Amino acid sequence: MALQIFWYIVIGVFWVGFFVLEGFDFGVGMLHSFIGRNDLEERLLLNTIGPVWDANEVWLIVGGAAIFAAFPSWYATMFSTFYLPLVLILVALMIRGVTFEFRSKSDDPRWRASWKWGMTISSALIPLLLGVALGDMLHGLAINSAHQYTGNFFQLLLPYGLWSGITTLVLSLLMGVTYLMLKTTGELRERVVRFAGGIGVAAVVVVFGFITWTHFAHSSGFLPSPIDAIGIFAAWFALSGSDGWAFLSSAVTMGAVVATFFIELYPNTMISTTSSAYNITVANAASNPYSLKVMTVVALIFTPLVLVYQAWNYHVFRARLRMPRQGTEAEGTPAAGAPDTAPATTTPSP
Repeated sequence: MALQIFWYIVIGVFWVGFFVLEGFDFGVGMLHSFIGRNDLEERLLLNTIGPVWDANEVWLIVGGAAIFAAFPSWYATMFSTFYLPLVLILVALMIRGVTFEFRSKSDDPRWRASWKWGMTISSALIPLLLGVALGDMLHGLAINSAHQYTGNFFQLLLPYGLWSGITTLVLSLLMGVTYLMLKTTGELRERVVRFAGGIGVAAVVVVFGFITWTHFAHSSGFLPSPIDAIGIFAAWFALSGSDGWAFLSSAVTMGAVVATFFIELYPNTMISTTSSAYNITVANAASNPYSLKVMTVVALIFTPLVLVYQAWNYHVFRARLRMPRQGTEAEGTPAAGAPDTAPATTTPSP
């Protein structure tokens, strides 16, 4: 039982890590079409996530794989229930990935506009649908005694699930805009700051609504939990903090919201609205003890290595990007892994 609880916590940590690390990637992908006023600025904005976006997506794979290995019954029911949304997420992930490479293959304005909006829409679709799925699991779905979903696609669009999706979407925008505050300079950064104000207010509103709805509809206790207070305070602090603190606060808010799903869901992994006897729980969905022991050893060896690699990656590419002076060539080249060769110079981040 201890290993079952341990792996439930680990899976929650993996998903928190994914939303925190990939959240600002989604935010930048959504915002670059609206903040950038020309192709050069749009390219520079995408270059801010060029070196890190693909490594961040690893945590989505790790989170899904951990569920498959540690709780196969949970994996089977969840993936069959959300089959169509997950296909849409997979398509959106592929569009985002190829955009970084294909956008620069032609100078045709229509070609670049197509990939630009492909990046924008796919970056919005992924956190929205994942948030809806998390909300649906906490609210409960029509699951029968065979742990099979008996509803249809439209029954997945629950009001609470939709609000959860909007919350993760808006928090991704908040993380994206605070990240761009760290990575841009000059007039472009001033424009980013103007966007940040409105997004920050929207984030405070949706997080308060999410926590209130979750607390009164799905929480087992009356008093707010510490995670509730952390989420609201961090969302508010993101409005008034300096660049670094604003980004950190937005990341804490995203982490608190995603953690809330897993805290309130336990000891269940999926809730049945047909009958509570059909709930999929940590106990009845877990793999055998030997499998969990092997997974634990593997995780203890390789997870720290991945974290060290990602930390080093962020350290190496910590500099700000700035537009070149009018009529001059840029000094240096954009970061490795950037979507194309946008002219940009770098200055150290404070």
